[in-house]
Amino acid sequence: MSDLYLRIVNTPVGKTAAQSLGLPAPVPLKRLKRTDQPFIEGDVLVGAAGGGKAIAAIGSTLSASAATLHHASGNERLKDSSKAGNKARPMDLNSEIDQKFSALVFDATGLKGPDDLRALYDFFHPTIKKLGGNARALVIGQNPATCRKAPQAAAQQALEGFVRSIGKEIGKKGSTANLLWMAPGAEQQLESSVRFFLSARSAYVSGQVVRVGKSDSAPATNPVAPLTGKVALVTGASRGIGAAIAETLARDGATVIGLDIPPAMEDLQRVTSAINGKALTCDITDEKAPTLIADFIDEHYGGVDLVIHNAGITRDKTLGNMPEHFWDMTIAVNLTAEELIDEELAKRELMKENGRIVCISSISGIAGNFGQTNYSTAKSGVIGYVEAMARQLKKGVTINAVAPGFIETQMTAAMPVTIREAGRRMNSLSQGGQPVDVAETIAWYCSPASSGVNGNVVRVCGQSLIGK
Repeated sequence: MSDLYLRIVNTPVGKTAAQSLGLPAPVPLKRLKRTDQPFIEGDVLVGAAGGGKAIAAIGSTLSASAATLHHASGNERLKDSSKAGNKARPMDLNSEIDQKFSALVFDATGLKGPDDLRALYDFFHPTIKKLGGNARALVIGQNPATCRKAPQAAAQQALEGFVRSIGKEIGKKGSTANLLWMAPGAEQQLESSVRFFLSARSAYVSGQVVRVGKSDSAPATNPVAPLTGKVALVTGASRGIGAAIAETLARDGATVIGLDIPPAMEDLQRVTSAINGKALTCDITDEKAPTLIADFIDEHYGGVDLVIHNAGITRDKTLGNMPEHFWDMTIAVNLTAEELIDEELAKRELMKENGRIVCISSISGIAGNFGQTNYSTAKSGVIGYVEAMARQLKKGVTINAVAPGFIETQMTAAMPVTIREAGRRMNSLSQGGQPVDVAETIAWYCSPASSGVNGNVVRVCGQSLIGK
């Protein structure tokens, strides 16, 4: 469903009215238009605090982009910014800055204590007002859990509050801010995530923290079709977010098995036929479903590389008025079925080496929601499942989750208009997301180059103003 307010407020009359009335004036987001589109263009400024360990890797990734690269200079705290490489031109932050930046990227891995946080101010204070529309701010720090000393952990943890705050300041321009927490020695695992968070693919992802760990593999991939040769299973694929996931993974080169319930067969076949995939129907809560799914995968492909647990239902009632089958069904579809399918695939060794599992949680699973105790319970359980499984999976298999906020689907289109409008505006970008925003985040998780991204939960919510 289109956002009428968004269209009106971006007309000359609408802009004037919104400004005079103090109403939100969301900026249309720029999303990926073509697969060979450069991940970042325009002027990009990079900086680093003293002792930064990621600056060379950041500079290498950006030097291969279509952007014009600059590094901060003129400040002793930022002197290591020059390690971004020969293609980065020095920019004195004490002088007048004429450029409008498409991205600001800062290596904060060298922060050793609270006093070092001044480097953040020195880099962002003179530059943040120079960000253009639909721009990106990206900070790379060290995972506080890996810090040996308390002052260092404090400084690194402080980055989360900083990034979430600037995300809310720049969101009115359609711009986003995110944080990568890197494990020591994981510099070579950054590229996939740096590319994603600086690109149009992450248009509706802001205020997020992603842990990037070490991995034995960081293969070079075809940026146009990184999933070539991969087989993907997408549940709930007949419409909405599931259809967008199937289409996006196919766009990136994967062969997709779309799964949904038998009554959705016509819609499911329409989706899978358009992407040269295969359709499979079953009720995932049936006790025979895991075996049926595994048999289908084994017969047609001999294994699967990507498993996307998208199927889900809502059965809303306040807890005191909720019939027991509403509770049981919601837990079974949104949580239990995922576990049973994964167990069957693992038991039969059908999950291929360096595979990917992605689960769909929800902002409701993080913040809770009135009348959704069953749904919120299940979606919160998904987060616990992902975090636990990330420590158990072997052979390079990773598992992550996305937690969508307000996404424009048939379900949200059926909401009462006042609730729908509130849902759209209650985030830093003041608008709803699109199914493709969830799909692009999943495609990033699924990339062979994202092997260091494991056990994360990323909210695709435009930085929702509720929840963590």
